[in-house]
This record gives sequence, C-alpha cells and structure tokens, in this order.
Amino acid sequence: MDIFIYTLKSISYAITEPYMAFLLLMLALILYRKNVKTAMMQKMIIGESIDKPFELTISQVVIGIFAGAVVSLIMSYLGVVFDESSSIDLLFLASVLFMFYNPRFVCFAYSGAILGMLSLILSFVATRSNTPGWDILKLDIPALMTMVAVLHLVEGIVILIDGKRGSIPVFSSRGDKIIGGFALQRYWAIPVAMFFIIHDKSLVTSSWSVPLPGWWPIIKTSVPLNAIRDAVLMLVPFYGVIGYSGVTFTKNKDKKILESGSFIIGYSIILFGLAQLAQINIFFKAFALIFSIAAHEGIILMQRNSEFKGEPKYISNGDGIMVLEVAPNSPAFEMGINSGDTLVQINDKNIDNEEVIMDTIRDCSNFIWFSVKKESGECEQVSYNRMNFQKKLGLVLVPKEMPKDSTVIKFDGNSFKDVLNKFKKKDTDE
Repeated sequence: MDIFIYTLKSISYAITEPYMAFLLLMLALILYRKNVKTAMMQKMIIGESIDKPFELTISQVVIGIFAGAVVSLIMSYLGVVFDESSSIDLLFLASVLFMFYNPRFVCFAYSGAILGMLSLILSFVATRSNTPGWDILKLDIPALMTMVAVLHLVEGIVILIDGKRGSIPVFSSRGDKIIGGFALQRYWAIPVAMFFIIHDKSLVTSSWSVPLPGWWPIIKTSVPLNAIRDAVLMLVPFYGVIGYSGVTFTKNKDKKILESGSFIIGYSIILFGLAQLAQINIFFKAFALIFSIAAHEGIILMQRNSEFKGEPKYISNGDGIMVLEVAPNSPAFEMGINSGDTLVQINDKNIDNEEVIMDTIRDCSNFIWFSVKKESGECEQVSYNRMNFQKKLGLVLVPKEMPKDSTVIKFDGNSFKDVLNKFKKKDTDE
C-alpha cells in the first residue's frame, strides 16, 4: 500500500509543482496546436469540425495523466530501478523531440533502443579500454527494456480507448477508382514516476522516499537485490509523450484501432519477456534492443502490407455512392445514415454521382428521402423534411470516378502538415 500511495504522490507532484506543471502546460499547448490543424482539416473535408481542439487536448492530457499513473504503478510494483548517474531522463526528452521530427518515432521503442545500444557500446568500449569515462550513459538494459514494454502495454490500452478520436477522412486511388479511408493520429502527454538509487542521502525528501515491503521487487534487474534493498530509493517524476498514427482504407475506424492496439499490447508482452532474459548476458541485451525496433517496424510494415493488399472498404460501385463520414447533428446524421452505407436513390432518382444529390436538394422544397443500402446488405428508406439548399447535408462521399485534382485531396502517406498545405493551396487556387 505504501508503494501505491507514494507513487500517486509523485504523479501528483508532477501535476501541481510549478515547474513540472509548466512543462505539462507547454506540452498541452503543443498538442493544442496540432489539434487546431486536425479540426481545420475536418472542417475543410466534412464541412464542420467533428472534434473541437480544446476537447481533443483536454482528453489527451487527462487520459495521459491516468496512463502515466498506471505505468508508474506497474513499474513501481515490478521494481524497475535506475541509478541516479544513469541518463534515463534522455529517453523522455527524445520522445518529445521525435514528435516534431516524425510522429512514428515518438514511440519509446526507438528512443529506448537507440539509447540502450549507445549505452551498451560505450560500456563495452570503457571495459575493453579500461577507461571508465567512456561509460557516460550507464543505462540498465533489462530495466530500460522493461520500462519500454510497460509503456507500450499502457499505450496499446490507450489506443483502444482514445485512438480514433480526431480522425480525418482521406482519399487515395486504386487503379482508376477513388477509395476513401481515415487518417488517425493521437498523442498523449504522460507523467512517469521512476525509482532511482540515490547515493547522496541529503537529496532525499520525505515526499519522495518510499518505505518498501520485504517481497519487493517482483522482477530482477542488473542491480543486485541486496544493493537495491540497502540503497536509498527515491521516486522521481518525468514527462514524456506517447503517440499513435495510422491510416486505413480497408477497415472502419473501430477495427483499425482494435488491430493496432492489440498488436502493440502483444508486442509489449514479448518485449517484457526479452527484457528479463537480458539479465543473462550481453547477447540477450543486444537482442532485446534490436527486437525493440525491428518488431515495431515489423508491425508497421505488416499493417501497411495489409492495407495495400486488402480489399478497399470505402469505394463506390454500380449500386450508388458510398458514404465515408457523417457530420454529427447534421440532416444525414438525423436520418440515421452511417459511414459505410451506400446511397442508392434520392427522391426516386438513381444516384450515379454526387451532382444528382446536389441538384435534387436544390430543386426540392424541403422534403428529401434516400434509399440506403446498409453495410449488412439490407435496404432502408430514410427521410428529412426540413431541408433547404443553404443547409449542408453533412456527408463525405466517395466519388465513383477520378475527379479533377482541384476537387479531391488524395492521401499518399504524407504527414498531416503536408495534407493541410495541399488544402490551403487548393483554396488559394480556387
């Protein structure tokens, strides 16, 4: 119970202490700026923002704090310990810096493996050359990889809970056809409290020092058990960023998030096992570090290959026009039209293209009805009696044919910033 209370106290310190709270505020502002772009792109494509930037940011911060608390508690009970002379804090700095470079490298699998490999090489050189000064990182590889595994376990759970929020409809081409899909990208700012072995007892404060039970720690690290139990331990909080990005044209948002989150959780379990084997010798240490990057890249490549070879989900056919996204509180939403539905008829007219819908709405008084083919194959009729030409229907449709470049923005794996710039250029040209 002491571990639980003291870990939560450390997380609370990260939220309330002025300097740490300022760091959290800065991360929140960075996330907010990205969310403004997301909302802007949603409005450009859908006609209105599905998610408000402030709401997106608050959820990232709140969920991130809970995720950080879970990570910290798991590591505290497992007994993940680092020496105060280690450079483990660079791991969290790298996670923030990588967010600006490329979203996919925000993951601790990359920064952890790179820092761990550098530490292993420098330690080897220091031992061979008998020059201890080379061993500047002093990272405990089993503890490092255990922490990366725990971070990924919680990251996978967070993806399942919050990964699809802020999604953006996108288009690509498959042959001479347009296919629709969704781009997903989320970050979470997390406070993580870690145990450090403190050599200078004067640094230990009553708020951070932790009385430990006799059964602790649960796992073994490179630090001898007697050394841990005799040492002065202190819980120290840090801020980091975990993130997720992906695109799908073959699945709906729920299935894509379920697949991605499950892969990450499975990856974390295997990495955790390898982290424990890393205590044996340098070979297992190197293997765990290589696996950290290689397996993570393998998951990304496997999902990309699945998207490339899979059958597109959102593609219009001879039956009518496929619905990619529906704006909330719109006429289409009130009619019960959903993403994945196919619009077959409008007011007894076959829907061969999007212009049929716009022309019918322009010519009607205020009543429209659709014949809709649901994903299950069943056909339904839905209606709306308060329609007018000025009102937006609230649908993102997948065109049947390749339109002019000026009318559709295609997604080809670019970053959100590049796609946003395409939209801005399109608006300027028009």
